[in-house]
Order: sequence, then C-alpha cells, then structure tokens
Amino acid sequence: MSGAPPAGRGSIAEADARPSLAERRKAELRFAIANEAVRLFASQGVAGTTGEQIAQAVGISSRTLWRHFPTKESCVLPLLSAGLEFAVEQLRHWPADTGLLDFVTRSLRVGELPEGAPVVLDLIRMTSTDPALRAVWLQAHDDALPVLGQLLARRTGTSADDLRIKVHAATFNGALRAAAEDFARRYAEAPEASGTEIATCLIAALRAASEGLPY
Repeated sequence: MSGAPPAGRGSIAEADARPSLAERRKAELRFAIANEAVRLFASQGVAGTTGEQIAQAVGISSRTLWRHFPTKESCVLPLLSAGLEFAVEQLRHWPADTGLLDFVTRSLRVGELPEGAPVVLDLIRMTSTDPALRAVWLQAHDDALPVLGQLLARRTGTSADDLRIKVHAATFNGALRAAAEDFARRYAEAPEASGTEIATCLIAALRAASEGLPY
C-alpha cells in the first residue's frame, strides 16, 4: 500500500523505463494532493471540502490542482492505485513453477504495515459510504484490470483478449478489492493490526476465488 504510481492519471501502467525527474516530481505532487485531500475529507467530510481548500493545503493554485485531477474526489486516485501498483510489481516476480496462492502466501506475509497505510485504509473505508469516492476506487481497479490480464496472458502464452484470461484477471482483481476492503474494516476496529493480517485477508479471498462458483 505504498509507493508512487507512474505519472499520468494515476492508474496502473507498465512503464519499464525509470521515470524522468519531471515525472517523479509530478507524481510527488499528485501524492501530496491525495494525502491532503484524504486529510480534509476525514476531518470535514467530502461534501464539506472544496478543491480550493485542497489546493491551499498543498500550497498550489486551484488551476494547478484541476490540471492534475478533474474532480476533488479524483484527487485520491494515486493513493488508491498505490496498493494495486504494489501487487502488480510483486506479480512481476512470480516464479513460473509456483502457483498463485503459494506465491502470495510466501511473498506477502510481512510484520508491519507500510508507512502511510493507515491513511489509505481510512480512505478505503470512506469509499464504502461516499458514492463519488467509490467510483474512484472502482476506477483504480478498472485501470489495473488490463495490466493483470497482460501478466496472466504472458504467463500462459495466450492473448490478453482471451475470455478465460479476462475472467481470471477480473477474479484476481475482485479478490484484491474485497481483501483490501475487509482489512480496512478490521483495521478500524483493531488499529494494532499488521501486514500479516492483510496478507491473511488476501489469501482468504484468493482461496475463495479458487473455489470457483460452487452453486
């Protein structure tokens, strides 16, 4: 749940080249905007927060803010995309001789949450009650879907347009979202929860997904 996504709209991208200095600065600014937006949303509500207030908190003009984001709610997209960026990056190191569930089990069991994770978890909880933030959360996952599909297609030697690959990518994507939402809810009730718990949520979600549809 940490790390800056590539510059651009804040979505998942497959850029292999190191970002330029200008791109890194742009990403840093987008993250600063996202963090201030979440802070203001949490303290005074989404409806009670304006884009101008977010811009003022960051120290930029409203015009600069709107160049980066079309709406005040979309300001949080970099934070919501960050966890997905992390998951995608982990999958790039997925060994060919290891199943998905085994790989996730081995690679995601960590003792502490990354720095900044509580802010993201607060934000994920807010997406359950605010429709506009919910739309941004779903957009982050929609942005991730084609990249997950490409990763699975490469692994199987098939096309990302194959219906089976699309279903598998959507299933994995849904498991990531359900696990993040479940952990965010649990973390609100037990702030001492660690990275071990979020790994447990994801593993449980993937196990449920691997069962197929037993109906």
